[in-house]
Amino acid sequence: MITNRVRSNRIRLNRITALAAAVALGTALSGVGTAAADPVAHRDDPGRADHGGGRWGSRLCPPSAAAINFSDALDKRVVHGMEISGLSDIAYDRHTHSYVSSVDNNGTDPSRVWFYRNLSDPTPVGDPVVLKGRDGTPYTGQTADNEGLGVLPNGDFVVSSEVEPSIRVFSPDGLQTASLPVPARFAVAPEGESTANATFEGLTIGRGGRQIIVSMEGTLAGDTGDGTFRRILVYTRAHHGYRLARQVGYRVDPGMRIPEIQEYAPGKLLIMEASWSAEVGNRITLYAVDISRAADVTDVADLATTPRLVVSKRLVADVTSCPDLGATAKETQINPLMDNYEGMTTRRLGGGAYAVSLISDDNNSAVQTSRILNLVALLP
Repeated sequence: MITNRVRSNRIRLNRITALAAAVALGTALSGVGTAAADPVAHRDDPGRADHGGGRWGSRLCPPSAAAINFSDALDKRVVHGMEISGLSDIAYDRHTHSYVSSVDNNGTDPSRVWFYRNLSDPTPVGDPVVLKGRDGTPYTGQTADNEGLGVLPNGDFVVSSEVEPSIRVFSPDGLQTASLPVPARFAVAPEGESTANATFEGLTIGRGGRQIIVSMEGTLAGDTGDGTFRRILVYTRAHHGYRLARQVGYRVDPGMRIPEIQEYAPGKLLIMEASWSAEVGNRITLYAVDISRAADVTDVADLATTPRLVVSKRLVADVTSCPDLGATAKETQINPLMDNYEGMTTRRLGGGAYAVSLISDDNNSAVQTSRILNLVALLP
C-alpha cells in the first residue's frame, strides 16, 4: 500500500530529477517554461554511476534539491596582480550584469568587491571595486571583516562586517554613503552580547530593496539555553535611509551556525546552516522559512523563555549528502564537494523551482578552495 506521504515523496523526487536534467542541459524546464541562465558545461562528472532514478536522479541533495555542477575557476586566480580569495558572499548586480563577491578580512589588503559572470565557469570581469570610508580611506582586513553583501536597485552595495558589527552602504564606485543603526546589545562583548567573529554574517535585500535583512551567525549572550537561538534583523526603507523595524527569532540545529540568508520570494528566506570539525569537515544544510508573519522578538530579552515565538523552518537540502560530482578536497571532508560555503544566491526558474548557488570562502588558505556549487531546488 502506497501512502500519501510516499506518493508525495516520489512525485517530488521525479520533479527534482526532471528539473536537474533540464537545467543541466540548458533547456526550457518542462511545465515551467524558463530556460536556465547558466547551462552546465563544467565539472558535472557525466560519467558517474547511476544510483537510481536515472542519471540525474543520482544528483539528489535530499529532500528537495539536486546538484548540477561546481567550479573552482576562481580559486587563487590572479587578476592584474591581485589574487582572488576570501570570497564570503555572492549577489547579482543587474547594473553590471555580473555576480559580485566581497573579500573578508585579510591583513592590510584593501576590502575589494570582485565581479564575474557565468556561475558554471566563472570569469572575472573588469577591475574590483575597493570599499572606502567616507573620507576615502580604503577599508582593510584590520578595519572590516566583510561577510554579507547585497546590491540595492540603484546599484549601491550593502555590506555587513562582523568586527563591530556594522552594516554599511557604498556607492557603486565603493565610497561609503551611509550606515544602518545597530542595537547596542548586538555589539561584541564586553560592550554588548555578541561573540567576536560570530555577528552579522548573512545579508540579503528584501522586497525589491524596501528591506535589508541581516542574520546573526552566533547567539547573543542574553539568549540562554542550548546556544541554538539566533536573531534576524529586518530593516525597512524610511524617508532617510533604513530603520530597524523588527527582529525575528530562529533556531539552528545543534552545533550549527548561520553563514548566509537569501530572500527568494517576498517574506521567504533560504537559510544556510553550517558547521566544521576536523574529523568530518564542513556540513551544510539549507532551510526555508517564511518571516512575513513572524513574531517581533525585539522586546524579548531571552529567546529561551519564549521558544514558541521562533519561526518554523523546513529542510530543503542536506548539501553534505549531495553526490561529490568528482570534486576533490584539500583537507578532510566526508564529501569532497564540501568546503567552507558562506555565500548564497538564488534565481527563480518558475513553478516553485529555483537555481541556488553557493560560494565557499577559502580563508586565504592553501588547504581550502574558492568553489561555486550550483543546485536546483524546490522551495515552498
